[in-house]
Amino acid sequence: MHVDDLSDRTQDYLKALWGWAEHSDEPAPLGEIARRTGQKSSTASEAIKRLAADGLVSHEPYAGVRLTGQGRRLAGQMVRRHRLVETFLVTELDYTWDEVHEEAELLEHAVSDRFIARIDARLGRPARDPHGDPIPRPDGSVEEVSSLALADVSSGAVTVERVNDDDPELLRYLAERGVGPGTRLSVTAPAAAGILTVEVGGGIVALAESCLCDIKVSR
Repeated sequence: MHVDDLSDRTQDYLKALWGWAEHSDEPAPLGEIARRTGQKSSTASEAIKRLAADGLVSHEPYAGVRLTGQGRRLAGQMVRRHRLVETFLVTELDYTWDEVHEEAELLEHAVSDRFIARIDARLGRPARDPHGDPIPRPDGSVEEVSSLALADVSSGAVTVERVNDDDPELLRYLAERGVGPGTRLSVTAPAAAGILTVEVGGGIVALAESCLCDIKVSR
C-alpha cells in the first residue's frame, strides 16, 4: 500500500496519530484524535474502526489508539511531506514560520514522491523543519529530539529544540523576540503568577505558563 492510495482524511488521521506518538508513549485518546483532525468524536470513532479494519491502527475500546507498523510507515510519509513542504516555503518562498502550517496541510495531499525528493535535494536534505520538528527520512527513520518541556525547567541554561506549530500567535510572539530552534535561553527562576521570564541574548522575554509545554528544550 502507498500513501497515495489513501483518502486525504485517512492521511490526516494517520498524521495526527504520528504527532501524538511523538510526545507520548500512551495510546492516543479518541477525543484527542477528534480534536487534532477537527472532527466530531462519533466521526473519528467510525474512521478509527475503518483504519483498524485496514490494519493501520490497533484500537482497544477505552484504551486508545496506536499506529501499527504499516500505519506508522504511511504516517511517516505524510509527516515527511508536510515538514519538507513547510521547510521549502520558508527557505525558498520567504514564508514566515507562523504561515506555513495551513499551507502545508493543503499541499501535502497533492505533491508526489518525485516532487518531495526534489525538494529534499534542493534544500540539502534538512533534518528539521522551521519549527524544529524532525523530518522523517526516506527509510522512515527519524532523528531523536529532546522531549523536555520548558515547563519542566526551573533554572539554568537550555537550548530551544522545537516549538509546537499549532499556535501561530505564539510563533509570531517568539519570532518577534528572537526565540526559535537553536536559541539559547536562561531560566533564572520558576514561573510565577502564570509567567516565566527568561533571558535571551541579554534581554528578557516573558512567556505565559500555558505555552511552556509547547516549547521543547535540551540542556
